[in-house]
Amino acid sequence: MLHEILLSLSGHPSPLLRTDTSPEADAIAGITPPERQLLSEAARLSDVHIKVTTHAAQIASTHKSTVCRAVASSIESKQLAAFQRKVLDIERGILQDDPALVGAYNIVPLTAVIGEFRPWVRRMEWLWGIVRFMSDVDGATLINRLRDELQSGYRDIEETALSLVQAAESSWLQQVSVWILNGRLPMFGSHDFFVQKVDGQYPGDSDDFTVESSLLPSFVTPGTAASMLFIGKSLNRARLEKSRHVTIYGIEDMPAKIKQLASLSLPLKSSDLTATIVSLRRSLAEKTLQKLLPLSKVTEALQILRDFFLLGRGEFAMALVDEADERTRNRWRRADNLAYDKSEGVSNITVKDGEVAAVLARTWGVLVSRQGQYEEEDDQVEVARGLLQLHLDNPKIPKALTSSHGLSRESVEILSTLPFSTLLFSASASLSIDLPSPLDMILSHSDLNLYSVINSYLLSLRRAHARLTDLWKITSLRRHFPAPSGADEHAVTLRERWSERLSLMRSSWTTASAAVFFLAETEAFLQTEIVAVLWDDFYEWMTRGQQTGSRTTAEASNSSSPAASAAARHSEASGEDEEDIWLGSNGISETAAALPSTESTSRQPFHDPQTLSIAHKRYLHTLTHRLLLTQTSFTQPLYTLLMHIDYLVSHVRRLHSIFTAIDLETDAGVVDAFVDLEREEREVQMQLRGVERKVKRGIEEVVAALRALEADSRFMAEWEGEGVREAREVEEEGADDGERYLPARVGGINRLLMKLDFGSWF
Repeated sequence: MLHEILLSLSGHPSPLLRTDTSPEADAIAGITPPERQLLSEAARLSDVHIKVTTHAAQIASTHKSTVCRAVASSIESKQLAAFQRKVLDIERGILQDDPALVGAYNIVPLTAVIGEFRPWVRRMEWLWGIVRFMSDVDGATLINRLRDELQSGYRDIEETALSLVQAAESSWLQQVSVWILNGRLPMFGSHDFFVQKVDGQYPGDSDDFTVESSLLPSFVTPGTAASMLFIGKSLNRARLEKSRHVTIYGIEDMPAKIKQLASLSLPLKSSDLTATIVSLRRSLAEKTLQKLLPLSKVTEALQILRDFFLLGRGEFAMALVDEADERTRNRWRRADNLAYDKSEGVSNITVKDGEVAAVLARTWGVLVSRQGQYEEEDDQVEVARGLLQLHLDNPKIPKALTSSHGLSRESVEILSTLPFSTLLFSASASLSIDLPSPLDMILSHSDLNLYSVINSYLLSLRRAHARLTDLWKITSLRRHFPAPSGADEHAVTLRERWSERLSLMRSSWTTASAAVFFLAETEAFLQTEIVAVLWDDFYEWMTRGQQTGSRTTAEASNSSSPAASAAARHSEASGEDEEDIWLGSNGISETAAALPSTESTSRQPFHDPQTLSIAHKRYLHTLTHRLLLTQTSFTQPLYTLLMHIDYLVSHVRRLHSIFTAIDLETDAGVVDAFVDLEREEREVQMQLRGVERKVKRGIEEVVAALRALEADSRFMAEWEGEGVREAREVEEEGADDGERYLPARVGGINRLLMKLDFGSWF
């Protein structure tokens, strides 16, 4: 019977241990009830052992997760093998008359045999629960469960769980090593890995990678996961670029990196893993990415975004507005659709993609012609000319924005639906840029789309301001000269006509002056106290230590011409001869070759691409928030006000054209039989009075919205950047204090409100 029991415990089913409790069976077997109770314990242990063995073997051979396979194999090779050895030890002790098992007259008490296996009952039951749990879970969930079991309080369970945790994390670490050392997804079990491959969002894009948070073990922090994602993406990109620099990391340092990963103790500690990943990231940045993606190229690209998207080059914005307005006026003239009661603004004027592209082409022509007349040749314009595009937006496809900038999902939805892009033309149009690889390692499509949103917002303010000030260029509408002494009756008639019109236009000029004041102060606040301050602070952090007096150089370049500004900042970022990322992608020559370099450079600052990417996203988040783009209580009345300003300008120009036609009819006899000029004059004047009231009310509503925001304590806390300070530790784990970017504090809304108080005379 002992032999049968031991065989059954070894995993071979035995009829002796069947749960048949009938009196006939007991009589036949000759087993007493106490012995039956002991045998039921052995039967239970045997049954659990068989189940664990069967399921572990099945998981080890068929499970989709390599981590689960590794744990199942560890259960087979260690835990179940240890149980088998225990059975053999018991059998050996019985055969060798071990006093612990064999009593007098060579009697082997069943209680002694079963007692030897009782410590395995809890462990085998626990293994059966683990095997059932991992039948349909992923590797990260299993690792988290096993790490929780380390705190069960039972020493035997803790030791078993520790062995399985080591097997699971060792398998997981092998997957990680394939990704962070070679830039490849694991060949087996990639669906279970926390890095997942996603298709390119735009036609022609290469495949991208993202972190699936649900597949991350609990000991991996978000910052560490972001670093691992960046390392793998960088190596993958370097291999796709077929760069010679990838061999520096891939061959010479590979043994050291493997040894560094292998030195991690199991179970993995979050701090040790973070320190190792940060070390690998820095090594990659120093030996590969600084040559593949030098800082000078990053600063050059960001300078283009600052100058052309954030209106750093005012002449580009003004030329673009002028050309767009000229195109719109031409369409108005052809359609004869200028009256407010017919057009309801410009919403029904159709614009085609070719016309929008032609506007940008003419804008570049204007800038180039101005350079030829007044300025030296500016290579930045040529670079931007090959990269920037102006196109109509597809209303069915919203702007691809993500919450990677620290924005909430609600803020992302607000930014995606902002209407300011409809003000330049009658349809939604956006300025975009196609940056060459590998700059997309730092600047994502979401970043560039956010730049487009900000550009539409700032450009709409600049456009409204320019259109209003252009009204003062209509001299005949704004003023008249006194008649000379001894003038005839015609001169007196003209003077009376001009005086009457001047009286009629007085309220219009008052309203336009108030709107100009409001736009001038608002635009000055946004540009000088927010955009310029944040950019200078971010640029100084990005190039810190690169050249002595870099902040002074940056400030001096801001006050100089755009060409000198680009040259000065490029000279700060210039270094050794590097591969040109612009040439080949767009056929544009290297701009740095034409710019002077400096010999007074010191040690370059160490900001690896991931640190730059995180800092840039934080810069964009801060810029978006402080420009009030996510505050619908402000953007909605502001957009309505800008629309009414457009109507005001259109009506004033229309009234001027009517006055001109009336003068021709009265003084020169030029009569249009199909037009009733007096009726149109009355209608336009009536509509003009209505728009004046709307403009005044719109300014009051926008100012009231600013006051409400100033009184909102939660908004002002975000304005001060408290959320940014809390998030920086998570995003930049392992970074030194000098590496972290914290946006500068800028003037509050109260500074703008104090200025606007002077314009509230109506």
